[in-house]
Amino acid sequence: MFRFRFIPILAVLIFTLSAPLDKATSPHAFAQNAVRAPSDVVREFYKALREKRFREAFTLTIYKSAIEDLTADEMEDLRPGFEEKAAEIPPAIEVVSEQINANTAMVFVRVPVTDSTPQVTSEPVNLIYSGGVWIIGSEPDLAAVKKAGRRYFLDALIIEHEGDVEDLLKRLVLLEEIYSQQHGGSYGEFSALIGAGMLSADAIDPRLSGYNYHITLAKDGKSYVAGAEPARHGRTGKLSFWMDKTGLIKSSDTGGKPLKP
Repeated sequence: MFRFRFIPILAVLIFTLSAPLDKATSPHAFAQNAVRAPSDVVREFYKALREKRFREAFTLTIYKSAIEDLTADEMEDLRPGFEEKAAEIPPAIEVVSEQINANTAMVFVRVPVTDSTPQVTSEPVNLIYSGGVWIIGSEPDLAAVKKAGRRYFLDALIIEHEGDVEDLLKRLVLLEEIYSQQHGGSYGEFSALIGAGMLSADAIDPRLSGYNYHITLAKDGKSYVAGAEPARHGRTGKLSFWMDKTGLIKSSDTGGKPLKP
């Protein structure tokens, strides 16, 4: 499933309850014609993201050029991944402090206790001063986003989906072997694997995965081939995939048609 591994900003932190930053500790807050302080930009970004105002959220980051010219349909293709990350953000965040050094800033936010972080810590969110405002991100990443432009999210989505297809097909070989051992040597279609609790329906949902999956069984059920094609060629994926029961995977851009080795 599409998980936006390519967006480091969204994966930085899971926040705890909000505590307002004391403006006395932020001498640069709203300086020079009431420019929003870095802390307020961070708060508003996560607030907009949680409220699923994705265009507004990314306008506050280095990803502005990647989001502002997307069509409504393209936004819908990206929405499942955005919503998944938005669901991880609590209603408010706790800003601990901010540090400003010329045209860069760090806003420290509190990290809640988890299995991997057994004590409360704070982590920095990096910002840069660009175009007269503070935005979340770094200069090198901003350059990469500007170079890709509106294709940044769209191409990353395609790469993500295609990688997920390969991962699922590799898992499928093991799942089918287990299923066949439990069913007299016969393999199962996706509906059978899902019904047996071996696979989530979400894993092959075209809206989430961007791909249409299928399994074709031999007449005796003792063999199969699996395939996957982009739900919308050029938007949710480019490559079509084919795999036999041995786990041999082939892929090619067939314009969205099934691959026939």
